[in-house]
Amino acid sequence: MAKQYLNLDGARPPGYTHVVTSPPGKLVFVSGRGGANPDGSMPADFETQCVNTFEDLRRCLALAGASFADVVKVNYFITSMSHLPVLRSVRARYLDMERPPAATLVESGLIEGLLVEIECTAVVEG
Repeated sequence: MAKQYLNLDGARPPGYTHVVTSPPGKLVFVSGRGGANPDGSMPADFETQCVNTFEDLRRCLALAGASFADVVKVNYFITSMSHLPVLRSVRARYLDMERPPAATLVESGLIEGLLVEIECTAVVEG
């Protein structure tokens, strides 16, 4: 049984899927990762923070034997909805947007200087 990407009433929402089912496998939960540079400094621009965050997620997933292809759920936390177009652009470089994972987007107050935080869940098919 392969992963299934299901949407209510045949809808195709922009950038996410309503429901993702997955066969049995190893569950991988990656806690919220932020946009700091590798040296710990915080870039001021949203796009750089997004790229840094996705690259950090890539490393975390690899540590567990997973990749972005295994991601079934993503939660995005951003400080302003005005950043959404940039987030969508960067995310398309990492996630399969033909079959996007289920997702939640929250406008949130994050720690000082942090503009984006992303967490994800992956299933590595066994």
